[in-house]
Amino acid sequence: MSDGQVILLGGIAGATIFLGLPVGRTQKLSSRTRALLNALAIGILLFLLWDVLSQAIEPVKKALTAAAVDGNGTWGRFAELAATFTLLLGVGLLSLVYYDRWLASRPRVRREGPGAALAEDLRPAVSTLAHEASRLALLIAIGIGFHNFSEGLAIGQSAAKGEISLALLLIIGFGMHNATEGFGIVAPMSTEGVRPSWKYLAALGLIGGGPTFLGTIVGESIVNDTLSVAFLALAAGSILYVILQLVKMAFRMGHREVLMWGLLLGFLAGLATDFVLVAAGV
Repeated sequence: MSDGQVILLGGIAGATIFLGLPVGRTQKLSSRTRALLNALAIGILLFLLWDVLSQAIEPVKKALTAAAVDGNGTWGRFAELAATFTLLLGVGLLSLVYYDRWLASRPRVRREGPGAALAEDLRPAVSTLAHEASRLALLIAIGIGFHNFSEGLAIGQSAAKGEISLALLLIIGFGMHNATEGFGIVAPMSTEGVRPSWKYLAALGLIGGGPTFLGTIVGESIVNDTLSVAFLALAAGSILYVILQLVKMAFRMGHREVLMWGLLLGFLAGLATDFVLVAAGV
């Protein structure tokens, strides 16, 4: 299989995120249904956080074992990976805190007069991001984008090592997983009754799924544990932030029993996609 074919398939794996995005335009939902959608998103993201942290910490643990037990590694290598993980986890978490604050504080321009309607039509991004749910959807897409870049790295690195069958299995498994992530992105808007434009949904899909394509390109050229740990830690920090925001929204909506059922089902849905990879021997 050529490099171009691997990169194309990596892009397709990321594009499956678009399958779940149209849910964001669903309207006239009951409060219980909205609570369930929000809870499902929390469950999916909780699984994703657990999965990302497990993958990110594995190279750090291996470096520690090599230095402390096997004697064929260095403490410097362990320190490098541990510092990368810690620093980027903090960056992923705190950068979204300040970015969200900046988005919320952007001035909303009110226009009056004959051209007011047209002027507002030319400012869809500002009006969309004026909603807390829309901003949260953007932050979720950013966090998932970091995660999907690391998935692209795994695909590209497998192909670079000549492990084409593994690369194909990763493409299939990650493609299935990304389909559930698309729903997780738009859930905040569905639960708050915010109907995004198709253009905004497309932008969210590119932010969340596009990095899989980019990661595949980089992974075919660079095989580097430090880079993988860095992007996984970034993803973990950003996903942790949006989970906390979704939980806050969930408690505000009420329906505690729906929250717990949805959380469980969302987590199990994420776990099921992971089992596909495990069953395939990946």
